[in-house]
Amino acid sequence: MRNSIAMMNTKGGVGKSTLVLALAETLSAYHGKNVLVIDSDAQASVSSMLMTVSNLYKLQSEGATIVDYLHATVLKGQTADWPKFIVRNVSDVDDSRSVFVLPSDMQLTLLEREVSKESLHARLRAVIGELLTGVRKVFDIVLVDCPPGLSVLTESWLREADFHVSPTKADYVSVCGLEVFRRFKSLNPEMGFAENLGVIVNMKEPDSPSDEEYHRWLESNAENRCFRQPIPRMSALQDAANFQAAGRSYLAKYPGQAGAALRALAKEVLERLDAANEQRAADSTPATTAATAQTA
Repeated sequence: MRNSIAMMNTKGGVGKSTLVLALAETLSAYHGKNVLVIDSDAQASVSSMLMTVSNLYKLQSEGATIVDYLHATVLKGQTADWPKFIVRNVSDVDDSRSVFVLPSDMQLTLLEREVSKESLHARLRAVIGELLTGVRKVFDIVLVDCPPGLSVLTESWLREADFHVSPTKADYVSVCGLEVFRRFKSLNPEMGFAENLGVIVNMKEPDSPSDEEYHRWLESNAENRCFRQPIPRMSALQDAANFQAAGRSYLAKYPGQAGAALRALAKEVLERLDAANEQRAADSTPATTAATAQTA
């Protein structure tokens, strides 16, 4: 089953990492999904949201992050066992015990420079493809938190992942980021690209006429495939980024309207995944039948 989703927008500040966190915890708590979060952002934002700073620093010091995995497999050409880099028992939500993370480190930017310096782009993409092939078989959902911009690593995720989702704010600058991404996607189509699962309007001001206008404008473009459920700007979602070692329930972390919006979004994400996979199966059936008939 195709289940890997690259989350990205070329524009930063759209609340992408917090949304990845919230989706992972919602899919775990309300749908019983085993969710792997791959933190591919050098800022390690979603990693720090899923564990204490001291635990993250310990992993980084011990060479147990995505940087170390890619350093071994891409720069050194070695074989590395990816499960050893996956961290379990993360998340401060008591109801979300099936969230896992492949953590990140600030050194990721330096690794990308080395990849470019040594012209190892093809090897990087191959390693990313092999990693996704492995984790697809183990986890129900794989969410890749990509950094803003279009780095060589982000391009590898976008070309090897099954789908991409673009969180965006309902403002002019963020919408421009979507257009930059759309133009990038049209380049080199022969190299393959993740299928568009949709655009999520994030951090929407509930009482802003301007936000409402941009939201409607985004919805009017069928190519965006906007999700029905926008995510409002609320203090609860901003507070969710702060890991609490004592733990808390899902409803304590995502109360009221915030939790309701996230649950509706998670449900729609699963519906779209199922529909896309069913469509792929339906599209492949006639070809298989024709091939069989011709052979006979």
